[in-house]
Amino acid sequence: MMTAVQGELMRAQYGPAAYESIEGGLPAQYPRTIGPNAMKYLQEVVDGGFSRSNTMVDRFERRFAEELGVQHCIATPGCNPALQMLAAALDFEPGDEIIVSPITDYGSILGIVHENYIPVFPDTEPGTVNFSARTIEPHITNRTRAILCVHKTGILCDMDPINELARRHGLVVYEDACQAAFGRYKGRLAGTLADAAAFSFDSEKTMGGDVGGCLVTDDAQLAARCRFIGQSRGAVREASFGRRHIEPGYAFRMPFCTAAICLAQLEIIREQVAQRDRMIRLMSRLIGEIPGVTPLPIPDFMEVYSAWIFGMNIDLEQFTCTADEFARQLLAEGVPNAGTGRYYLMPVACTFLNENAARNVYPYSTPPASRRYRYDESTCPTAWSFLQSWIRWATFCEKYTEQDCHRAQEIVARVANRNRR
Repeated sequence: MMTAVQGELMRAQYGPAAYESIEGGLPAQYPRTIGPNAMKYLQEVVDGGFSRSNTMVDRFERRFAEELGVQHCIATPGCNPALQMLAAALDFEPGDEIIVSPITDYGSILGIVHENYIPVFPDTEPGTVNFSARTIEPHITNRTRAILCVHKTGILCDMDPINELARRHGLVVYEDACQAAFGRYKGRLAGTLADAAAFSFDSEKTMGGDVGGCLVTDDAQLAARCRFIGQSRGAVREASFGRRHIEPGYAFRMPFCTAAICLAQLEIIREQVAQRDRMIRLMSRLIGEIPGVTPLPIPDFMEVYSAWIFGMNIDLEQFTCTADEFARQLLAEGVPNAGTGRYYLMPVACTFLNENAARNVYPYSTPPASRRYRYDESTCPTAWSFLQSWIRWATFCEKYTEQDCHRAQEIVARVANRNRR
């Protein structure tokens, strides 16, 4: 059902537009801190007149690959294009299945849907925002081709068991690291834990530029195919003819100015992530001391928590209010953008999936699908139950200090005590 005002859709807001009305006593994401060399790099773009001799995109790709320790970085206009480019490059058949973390954003599945693959959502582990090898395994079928792991809020999936499971079944594994830039898992950085990974550099993200994203991989063949499909529009050059499009493709190329800003942001990101890690661990400990309130657990395997969202659950049996009311009171007390996050559950938020599956709309027709699909809260009961009492505020940022963390504890404690049974 579409919600409308005077006959017009109430469109969802993204980026700065989604944050423009946020007020509160805790640090806000905007205005963003910009790397000191940003103007220098932007001036180089202007002085170069957008000529091919301006290598800003190439420079950013090389530097980001070096920072991650990977062989290939392909810069894109955003994270959604990066994931869509990869979905197209994987070249699976319509009706093939890709297993995806159920608590995520539509951008994670956009490419899957548009390439006519079928998303499959296992449940999450109790008390967390992520799935695991244990919850994934029952959903592997003879049509499964890949697993997309989303590091939601910056909490990394436990990748070693997932990769081992994928190896046993011959599956591709890739990461949506859009909320986890420079998080560290067992000595390895987010984005280097699977066959490929996508990052976001949109203005609100951890390494925020104006927009932007990229795909990284160590697979030279996959990187070449991504550039061909995702940036060369599936076209080859032919003598005495010109471009011949031998496959449908895209033009997902990062603009020069975006590359300049991202290059400047890359120079300050390590220090910012270290600050996020210190402050999110402190705030999680402090708020965890409040009876009836449980912050997202930080796994032992996660050495650096590149937090983008702070999340917590409340024990509804201990309070007289709902999670929504608790969040509204946090907002009134100065917590920016406090709210619940039920819309993160893709089987419920993406209503078109269930509608298409019920009506056998391609690719849910048989063929290419080989079975019937259903998408609603009953398919991920653990995740759905978790989200009923989950509250998050967006976004957590490097501006937090120890004083801010103690102030957050005071606010949450005040609201908790006001509503305690």
